[in-house]
Amino acid sequence: MALVGLNMLYLAPSETGGMETYARELVPRLVEQAGGTRFVAFVGTELAAEMRERPWAPGLRVVRMPVSSRTRAARSAAEQTLLALAVRRARVGLLHSMATTTPVAPGPPTVVTIQDLIYRRFPETHGGVLAAGVAALTRGAVARARRIIAPSEATAADLRELLAVPGEKIDVVPLGPGSDRLATPTAEAQLRARLGLGDAPIVLSPSAKRPHKNLPRLVRAVAALRDPAPVLVVPGYASAYEDELEAEAVRAGAPDRVRFTGWVADADLEGLYAASACVAFPSLAEGFGLPVLEAMRRGVPVACANTTSLPEVAGDAALLFDPLSVEQIADAVRRLLSDGALRDELATRGRAQAARFTWDRTAAGTLRSYERVLTDRRRS
Repeated sequence: MALVGLNMLYLAPSETGGMETYARELVPRLVEQAGGTRFVAFVGTELAAEMRERPWAPGLRVVRMPVSSRTRAARSAAEQTLLALAVRRARVGLLHSMATTTPVAPGPPTVVTIQDLIYRRFPETHGGVLAAGVAALTRGAVARARRIIAPSEATAADLRELLAVPGEKIDVVPLGPGSDRLATPTAEAQLRARLGLGDAPIVLSPSAKRPHKNLPRLVRAVAALRDPAPVLVVPGYASAYEDELEAEAVRAGAPDRVRFTGWVADADLEGLYAASACVAFPSLAEGFGLPVLEAMRRGVPVACANTTSLPEVAGDAALLFDPLSVEQIADAVRRLLSDGALRDELATRGRAQAARFTWDRTAAGTLRSYERVLTDRRRS
């Protein structure tokens, strides 16, 4: 039986966004589908504490690394030193690093998941020393990996173009449609009162507040809409960029029509999806685009950018727009707010589109990637 190591040192619970969803949904299915294969997860202190209380899968062994996953510099140093030693001690036959970086020291053959290369497309998303560190660690991971898993053809194309990765080394394995553990939604009236939303139509944009998410143009687009005049709600963790976005709302003349809620509880997020007229997602670049599928599976109509991976994910079930055009963003949102038949049609198409993506398929594709590595190793 093979022993597969899962490098999840990056995962700080409730702080890691889509990459957390990826691990939580994928790992139990890997264990379930892999038959006689055994798994050991290498995790930081925060996730280890959670997994002791709530194990992710029967038989999944957990190795706690003595480092916080919340501190990028310490985590990266531990990955290259302590984790490399722990993997060798555990006699791992294959290591899957699930978030771009991996130990580069000699060790077992490695599969690396690279969700995106946004740091190359939009260097402002990481600054100074951090940007240089991300670039160096990613180059090392690409050189070390036997196989690279990409979630979309767009990310695979970026790997070939920007890092010169041979196409035959890349496995495109799409993600599933978000978390399968859906909370009971908070009542709409309660959310509207607590967040000060009044009775305006809600345009929801679940998005990290980072430069490539293109939120200033969305703010200007929503501010331009009248009759009805919607309120834009942007849940997601706070960042240094938030002050600039709030200033943008003031400049656009609509500070009372934009709400940056910070990180919200699962029940509140479900309530926002249920109460929203549409989801608008204007990102300039995505490795996959989980928020699009998360909205579609709930029957919320979507307007999203026509860039990178988003057309792959959205198919014919969303209104696509040029994310550099405030006018196109505003027109797409206006159409969804004013045309009930269009909303109903996109809700139906969206549910069908989201159903094409499952975590079981993600697990099967990931296991095929492992098998390619192990088969090549046996042959050599």
